[in-house]
Amino acid sequence: MILGRTLYGDVQIIDVLTGLLILVFGIIVSKAVSLYVKRGLKDKIKREYADLAVKTIYYSLVVFVLLSSLPMLGFKLSALLVAGGVAGIAIGFAGQNILGNLISGVFLLIERPIKAGNPVDIDGTVGIVEDIQIISTTLRTFEGLYVRMPNQKVFTSNITNYEANVARRFEYIVGIRYSDDAQKAIEVIRSAIDKEPFALKEPAPRAFVSELGDNSVNITVQTWAPVSEWHALYRSLLWKIKTALESEGIEIPFPQRVLWQGEKQK
Repeated sequence: MILGRTLYGDVQIIDVLTGLLILVFGIIVSKAVSLYVKRGLKDKIKREYADLAVKTIYYSLVVFVLLSSLPMLGFKLSALLVAGGVAGIAIGFAGQNILGNLISGVFLLIERPIKAGNPVDIDGTVGIVEDIQIISTTLRTFEGLYVRMPNQKVFTSNITNYEANVARRFEYIVGIRYSDDAQKAIEVIRSAIDKEPFALKEPAPRAFVSELGDNSVNITVQTWAPVSEWHALYRSLLWKIKTALESEGIEIPFPQRVLWQGEKQK
């Protein structure tokens, strides 16, 4: 029937309109409540936990509003439960990955092996963590590409977090000629490191002869730096070591090969 009586079955059109209004109004209220909670939790708890709490509250309210409005729209909850049971089996098989990602996302937020802003290597993908959502994690690679990774893969992969520790070590191999004084070269290298304000004194830097190569005496140089200054020091220190060695007459040799020609048989 048309307006004034019934729309279908025993459902009055006024009930349908009321149900739709409740649904729309409920979603708006749910959004407003979640925003209010988000502002209230700001700077009080960590961002990952705040996001999880806000999403949980929002979706819980939306589900509650949806279930409240369904009877007015002509849907019987008992019938929906039966249909939901059948559909749930089918969806269960299809949604295993989604559920796995959801659970993994919760564990990532609880365990916190990574957080937004960390440079990481996750299963060979290297970049900066942009966001950790409940289903997926987004990385921004150093080439400027955005990579979305399912949380189940993130949680079950080997994760290298380059900023989890406050300090990080880097290493050079510096080759000098066999005719040069290796001990003097080590002292020059240590002096160049000592002049760097961001080269940590503890753990102490190290420089030692590590190999007698085909063309050079190789000196291994190991230096620790704060993670915030690691990359800048790594780039600049090697050139300063090179110029310091050259100023002392110690050179980095070119590859050499000695050819020996035996006597010709008469």
